Amino acid sequence: MNERIVTTRNFQEDLVIALSECEHDGLFVLTDENTASLCWPVVKDFLCLRKAHLLTIPAGDEQKTIATATHVWEQLSQLGATRHSCLINLGGGMVTDLGGFVAATFKRGINFINIPTSLLAMVDASTGGKTGVNLGGLKNEVGVFCHPHCVILHTPFLQTLHTQDLLSGYAEMLKHGLLDSKALWAETLDWGEQFLSRSEERGVGSEACSLLQRSIAVKQRIVEADPKEQDIRKALNLGHTVGHALESYSYLSASHPQNTTSHITPLKHGYAVAYGLVCELYLSTMKCGFPTEMLRQAASTIRAYYGEVGITCDDYDALIALMRHDKKNNLAGINFTLLSAIGDIRINQTANDEEIKEALDFLREG
Repeated sequence: MNERIVTTRNFQEDLVIALSECEHDGLFVLTDENTASLCWPVVKDFLCLRKAHLLTIPAGDEQKTIATATHVWEQLSQLGATRHSCLINLGGGMVTDLGGFVAATFKRGINFINIPTSLLAMVDASTGGKTGVNLGGLKNEVGVFCHPHCVILHTPFLQTLHTQDLLSGYAEMLKHGLLDSKALWAETLDWGEQFLSRSEERGVGSEACSLLQRSIAVKQRIVEADPKEQDIRKALNLGHTVGHALESYSYLSASHPQNTTSHITPLKHGYAVAYGLVCELYLSTMKCGFPTEMLRQAASTIRAYYGEVGITCDDYDALIALMRHDKKNNLAGINFTLLSAIGDIRINQTANDEEIKEALDFLREG
């Protein structure tokens, strides 16, 4: 299914059009506490939303659970939602992931529209049809493939974000540049320097819109070729095998500090992916001949923006154990997407424990 992604210039009009294309006898808007206060006021007086029910959940990726999904299912049921209702997910990646999962499973599936409010959600989470929740500290362990009817990008929402949230989304843009071409990689690096230093222009300039669209197009192109991740869609996992392990470990470490020597604090998804990119580009150099100078350029850029990861060598075995839980694995071992050059993708690569530890050493020490 091809998703319709609209970079809106007339927010209310484009939402009216999207809703007119969705059969719905009831309308519901899912937000978290942050987007309820910062983003819902932008749309709450739209005539097309005058009868909408607002559903608000706590903010934070730790809320992306079956328990939260159950709470939203119960609210929908109590408010009289039917299989002909429509859910609008207004929020970042947690909201679009969880809201998409809720919509895909409530009454065996209702229409939903994603309105991403973070850079991470715009360039990654809200598109591609992956929905889900975390389970037992493992990322996106339960979920389904289900595409939104429409994704509406209102880029002025980016002005509400802190720099850390922008960097979280920027990591996925770096990944898209690496998957696509030297040209897009170079433009993404250049744009990042400008974008992150001009806060008053975030999200409203034509440069921002153009590069966002091109970054999203990389993901769309891959998803359309392989909607259910049987083959080339695995390319989008670049940085994510190590990244998801780091992200999960950071939350587990924060919850059970007595069980770890790590100084790692809970990581935003994009930060974990950025660190994962460093490790997996190192493996790419080791195993696929990825150019050393490109590895050092990427690692230097990521260290400058994202700082040190905060793990020690004592954490390696626990991280590798988490990597073994990754959904992409098969009997051959821990599965990685690697590169032999920018834009030259190698899916279904494996690495042994010693190679992974060497990559983690490079992440920590350079």
